[in-house]
Amino acid sequence: MLTGKKVVVGISGGIAAYKAVEIVSRLKKAGAEVRVVMTRAATQFVTPLTFREISGNPVVCDMWQEPKEWNVEHIALANWADVFLIAPATANIIGKIASGIADEFLSTTVMATKAMVMLAPAMNSNMYINPIVTDNLLRLSKIGYQIIPPDSGMLACGVEGPGRLPEPETIVNTLVRILTRGSDLAGKKVLVTAAGTREPLDPVRYIGNRSSGKMGYALASAAANRGADVVMVSGPSNLPPPPGVVVKKVETAAEMRQAVLDEFGNADLVIKAAAVADYRPSIVSKQKIKKTDGKITLVLEKNPDILAELGERKVKQILVGFAAETEDLLTHATEKLNRKNLDMIVANDVTLPGAGFDSDTNIVRVLYQDGRIEELPQMSKDSLAGQLLDRITALMTNSN
Repeated sequence: MLTGKKVVVGISGGIAAYKAVEIVSRLKKAGAEVRVVMTRAATQFVTPLTFREISGNPVVCDMWQEPKEWNVEHIALANWADVFLIAPATANIIGKIASGIADEFLSTTVMATKAMVMLAPAMNSNMYINPIVTDNLLRLSKIGYQIIPPDSGMLACGVEGPGRLPEPETIVNTLVRILTRGSDLAGKKVLVTAAGTREPLDPVRYIGNRSSGKMGYALASAAANRGADVVMVSGPSNLPPPPGVVVKKVETAAEMRQAVLDEFGNADLVIKAAAVADYRPSIVSKQKIKKTDGKITLVLEKNPDILAELGERKVKQILVGFAAETEDLLTHATEKLNRKNLDMIVANDVTLPGAGFDSDTNIVRVLYQDGRIEELPQMSKDSLAGQLLDRITALMTNSN
């Protein structure tokens, strides 16, 4: 899959450096030519000899070591690479790159390259959610760096939360998909909705849901990687905007409806992955509602059904919806597919482990208008986005 591709793997000083051994091995098996650059801290976790044996090439650890070839080595590697993959990317190396600091071989080479740079952050959860780190990642994402989000789980420090380096297979598959991406959506205008909406009760409180936006953001990113012009209408989310995607931020269902209708006429494909609130409070208090000894009653009124409205309005668009259910999955998804005039619906039971809100993975069934039902196994949401787009592009081809 990567025959002829030149990959520089940068390894910075975190405990997850041991996973980079398998990353380099998988890249070699995929046909890539691999060069490895290690920071001094990384050599405290894994020896350069290990990577030299696996990659088949010398490993660079020091700006001042004797070059293996007669050239300015960091410039030579910067020009040689088709892609830079830094895994693990610590808070330190992320901060250096974001701030333009080039004080050792890896940061200097990244600064000199015109190749695509991919970062796979891995660190303690509190470090990962630190506003300094999140701002650095957001800044890099906005200027075209590809960020592979970390997994959540038990970390080496004993803390459970985000910051775990994704499995090597996930990282390599992401790199393969980006490097070998096709152009089957080139020239197509794609509209994606993502995350949940918030319906205010007062200036402080709101009614919302648990959606993180991960599925919608993965779909928007994958569509852009396949050549589409992508607009994403997103509810509140902590995720960085995908590179190459125009993001319109909204909060309420009414705001999302208006933003979607503004873009709908120009769209060839609409993927409604957002978890839109079905109801909103009839009265929004202008002041914070104070706690009392008695009960309070909230009167809710129905929000507009954006997806159903699009189903009524569609002319040329392919319309894809999502159904997150807790019971009778196929019954509810089939009813929604037909009632809302969808071309395809992606249904998932959010009570299943690995398929709920804010999970990094999903387990879905894909339902089509012709009655077909396809069950997909548990996979990362990034991988699922690619699988779904394969099926959607086939629908678009057949509809022409």
